[in-house]
Amino acid sequence: MSPLPPKPSRRALLGAGAAAAAGLALAPGVRLIELAQARVAGEPATGQVRWGLLIDADRCASGCTACVDACSQENGLDSAVALRQRPQWIRKVELKELRTGREVSLPMMCQHCADPPCVDVCPTGASFKRADGIVLVDRHSCIGCRYCMMACPYKARSFVHASLTGQKPDVPRGKGCVEGCTLCVHRIDREQNPACVQACADAEHGAMLFGDLNDPHSAIARRMREVETHAVRADLALDPGVRYQGI
Repeated sequence: MSPLPPKPSRRALLGAGAAAAAGLALAPGVRLIELAQARVAGEPATGQVRWGLLIDADRCASGCTACVDACSQENGLDSAVALRQRPQWIRKVELKELRTGREVSLPMMCQHCADPPCVDVCPTGASFKRADGIVLVDRHSCIGCRYCMMACPYKARSFVHASLTGQKPDVPRGKGCVEGCTLCVHRIDREQNPACVQACADAEHGAMLFGDLNDPHSAIARRMREVETHAVRADLALDPGVRYQGI
C-alpha cells in the first residue's frame, strides 16, 4: 500500500483560501501581489538584482526630517488621519555611545531582509518578498492578525486603524491591514530613487545611497567594499538589505 500524501500545513490552507477569495473579489491584474512581481515596464522582477540602501550615520543630520516628510508625502501617509494614528514608514532614531558620548541619528525603516521573519509568520502569504529583495504586504490578503508586527525586530510595521482618504494610486492601503516601507517600489520600477533617498540628496546631506547590492559595479556595492558597514541586529542573521555606515 502506498503511503498517504502529507497533509498541507495550516498556513498553506489559509494562504490558498485567501488567494482564492481575493481573486474572486477583484478584477484580474489589480492585486498588489501581482503588480509587485513585475516591473511597470513589463519586465519581471529578477533575483539577479537585490535592491539595497546604505545610510551614512555621519552625514545624517540630527533633527533633519527630510526623509520622513518625503516618505509621508509620497505614500499618502499625511492624509486626513488623526496625528496619533498616522503611521511612519520611516522614523529617526537617536543613538548615544555611553562610553564616548558620541551621538548619531539613524533613519529606521523596514530592513528588507533576505530572510524576513514577517514573511515566515504570515498565515495568509500577505507578507511576501519580491524576487529582487523588496519585502511587501498585499493588503487584499492581509487579515490584520499583526503576527508580522510582533515578529519584526525593527518595529517597522504599523496597523491601519482608521478609514483612509486621499490615497495615492500607486500605493494601495486599507483599514484593518498592516503596512510598512516598500522602498517606494513604484518609483524603483520607473527607475527612480526612493523618495527618502531623493529628499536626502535634495537637502544636500547625501546620507543615503540606493542601488543594486548584487552588481559589483554599482555605487552602493563599491562603497560597501571601501568602508565598514553594519546591519542592525546582525546577531539575528536576517541579512537585511539596509546597511549603516558609522555606527
